[in-house]
Amino acid sequence: MARCRLFAIDDTLKEISANGLYGKHLFGTDISVSVVKFVLPNGPDLPAKSHDHGEEISLQVEGGCSVGEGEGDTGDSVTILREGDVLVIPAGTRHYGFNSYSENGVSLRLNVVTPAREEFGPEHEAPYYPLKEQE
Repeated sequence: MARCRLFAIDDTLKEISANGLYGKHLFGTDISVSVVKFVLPNGPDLPAKSHDHGEEISLQVEGGCSVGEGEGDTGDSVTILREGDVLVIPAGTRHYGFNSYSENGVSLRLNVVTPAREEFGPEHEAPYYPLKEQE
């Protein structure tokens, strides 16, 4: 029988990119939950490449983020998330983002995606994140 599992938002994050990006993830049966925490000084140098997957709900916990729809071209539609905002990204929508930082030097988001994003990898490891540098 499945059991409830606790997921603390800003605790036990794993390093994805030194002094710039930390995260973790958790899988349910049909859903994945992840936290991404961009920090100064290196966070601004880590833009996301355009990617798509299942439907995503993104909660901006701290700082902010601009989410573009498309491939990163001039004229793409951009939505600005401020602390406390929630964005729903439809399944299959190509998107990417740029962060803005709180006074603490942080941009922190909680993302919920269905179906589960298996590319995140095992829960005990740092999750995959679609960084432009990985192209």
